[in-house]
Amino acid sequence: MEPDHSGVPGVVLAHSPGATGVYIGSPSLVVLENGTYLASHDFFGPGTNFDRGAIYRSLDRGESWTHITDMIGQWWSTLLLHRGDLYTIGTTREFGYAVIRRSTDGGQTWTEPTDQRTGILSATDRYHCAPVPVVEHEGRLWRGYELAYGKRPQWPVTVCSAAVDADLLSAASWRWADPYHHFWSAGQWIEGNIVITPEGGLANILRANLGAGAGVDDEPPREHAAVVHVSDDGTRLSHDRGRDLIDFTGGGTKFTIRFDTVSGRYWSLGNQQTNPPAKRNTLVLTSSPDLLHWSIESTLLHHDDPEKHAFQYVDWLIEEEDLLVLSRTAYDDGIGGAHNGHDANYLTFHRIKKFRDSARAS
Repeated sequence: MEPDHSGVPGVVLAHSPGATGVYIGSPSLVVLENGTYLASHDFFGPGTNFDRGAIYRSLDRGESWTHITDMIGQWWSTLLLHRGDLYTIGTTREFGYAVIRRSTDGGQTWTEPTDQRTGILSATDRYHCAPVPVVEHEGRLWRGYELAYGKRPQWPVTVCSAAVDADLLSAASWRWADPYHHFWSAGQWIEGNIVITPEGGLANILRANLGAGAGVDDEPPREHAAVVHVSDDGTRLSHDRGRDLIDFTGGGTKFTIRFDTVSGRYWSLGNQQTNPPAKRNTLVLTSSPDLLHWSIESTLLHHDDPEKHAFQYVDWLIEEEDLLVLSRTAYDDGIGGAHNGHDANYLTFHRIKKFRDSARAS
């Protein structure tokens, strides 16, 4: 039986039927200097080894895509363009070593990490992350990770950084923050976004899942994000319990925050929670002038069924007036659809035109 992609929103890059036990995760998107779009994702589920990723290329601004290569040992990874070269940084597998690879031919071929001189960035494994933003600030590149030790809700948070002119494939180039433990918090803090604050410092804003009201029929779930501050030298992390756990639409699942110099606002795409909580069938655009106070600007994607439909883990970039959006999508495919909303069967691309027109005055 042939799959039917005709009803799927956006442009389909990849499809993996739910019955295979091979699900699509971790979208990441980058635009090369020549205008080529590149997208990556990994595969998870019982039909995988939790260690394979794939790369796709578009030469027509996202209208069509071609698969160009797979990689074993690259997972939960972010595509990064830096000083003319392309990188992907994440883990070697689920809860693996921190790892980075470089491509000098637009993603067709990649370096092979074999030791701490060629891309293995940590001396031990058990790292957790997602395709989260890499930010350049004060002459260094910054990215968030978590350490998957002990019980999941209390995994400690860390941040790594390297000088912009360093050899990024060398573990010696990277500086790691002392892990921040949040034993006092019931929620998990994961998949953090490094952002430059309005005051010019650095913060790691993390998914903190659901707070008061979750699961109560007559009260919408209250979503939070955790703000962890990064010291200037990148070695220490801090958090004020009274101030740094913020109300944040999308904080119940993975989100991406980026700053837009044109509007002077921070923007995010994430899943708005309704009852039942922890569903991913509604994707909203939010914005903030200060990282603390967030407004829902518009609903970008929605399906009435939350059980087998989702638009999640989206990565996005700004291109002039538009948003370029890459989604881990669960949707009908004519052959049974997704295993469930979490276990996505599609990777899809979407262009949101003139996204700033929705911004509220503040």
